Amino acid sequence: MRKFMQRFLKGHKPTLGALEILKYIGPGFLVTVGFIDPGNWASNMAAGSQFGYKLLWMVTLSTIMLIFLQHNAAHLGIATGLCLSEAISKYFPKFLRYFVLVTAMLASISTALAEILGAAIGLNMLFNIPINIGAFITTIVVILMLLSNSYRKIEKYIIGFVSLIGLSFLFELSLVKINWKSAIQGWIIPSFPQNSIPIIMSVLGAVVMPHNLFLHSEIIQSRQWNLEDESIIRKQLKYEYLDTIGAMLVGWAINSSMILIAAEAFYKNGILITELPQAYLTLKPLLGHLASYVFAIALIFSGFSSSMTAGMAGGSTWAGMSNEPFDVKDNHTRIGILITLIGALFVIFFISNPFQGLIWSQIMLSIQLPFTIFSLIRLTSWEKVMGKFKNSKIDNIILITIGIIVTLLNITLFLSFL
Repeated sequence: MRKFMQRFLKGHKPTLGALEILKYIGPGFLVTVGFIDPGNWASNMAAGSQFGYKLLWMVTLSTIMLIFLQHNAAHLGIATGLCLSEAISKYFPKFLRYFVLVTAMLASISTALAEILGAAIGLNMLFNIPINIGAFITTIVVILMLLSNSYRKIEKYIIGFVSLIGLSFLFELSLVKINWKSAIQGWIIPSFPQNSIPIIMSVLGAVVMPHNLFLHSEIIQSRQWNLEDESIIRKQLKYEYLDTIGAMLVGWAINSSMILIAAEAFYKNGILITELPQAYLTLKPLLGHLASYVFAIALIFSGFSSSMTAGMAGGSTWAGMSNEPFDVKDNHTRIGILITLIGALFVIFFISNPFQGLIWSQIMLSIQLPFTIFSLIRLTSWEKVMGKFKNSKIDNIILITIGIIVTLLNITLFLSFL
């Protein structure tokens, strides 16, 4: 209530806009939908086609880390009434505040790049529209829908369609002959095949996405819980944790199925994926000749849907720099949305290889991750911020370990280029 009253007194009461869909689905599910975006397709197809089952462990590790991180981000929002960007602006020194939030904006731009590029590839597959023109069309449509709030009217239908595509990958596991012994080994035994580090990092960035940590905390706090009622806070923390675990397990299954099917369809046949449109062949056992059309439509829908969430994350981050909530009617949020989407479009114009562009966009997310992770840990372990809801010692040990693992993987990536 404290935060609500502060905003009321300032004359600025946020309108949730596109976030209102979350009255009907759990916040964790919105993150799961991000597992079926073009960036994930590219990373998982590259992992399966180049290394078979050997990189499945990264999906397992990333999902475990994601459960703790997403819950911690939601924990911040529920207990304080602040999203991650607002909390950073309020409690961090000026230089550190801008450093973290500017890198977070770059992560949102990198995410939007993958989503816009994926939609453009889908438009190219269906209508033979050049990639750059398709990216321009996608960007304009997404901006208009976000700023006009019309997205909330169709979001649930897009989420439903894209989710069906994700579930179709799970169903296809019954249609292909999977070596389950090798798959189980792949899930639990870390392996670093030669030249695999960039793909490993792209899988990490595709699963543990910095912008989703910012967005999750925004979604949670935008519901404006009664911060004076401890029972309400504890109830929401419990509900949110179950929501996150369930959603992340679904995401783990979908990501794993993509790699497994790519391994069977391409790796065993010596086919190297160099373009995302090749990946439609993974749907052929289920959909036959319609596979390429359904894949293209799914790319377009997932690209549009994920571009919306990337824009929302950018808007939330930019607004947070000014201690403002996400509100598409407010200029701070609008500027953040425009910077994110137009910035992504600008970079796309200089990309010569769209598939590699998708892979590297996910790698850039993994590079930013340590800054977001350690900022989140600092806030949620700080009694000044969290009060009695600060992290326990066990929570901090787990979260710091995750931060160290991600940092070491980034160092390994850097060393691989020397």
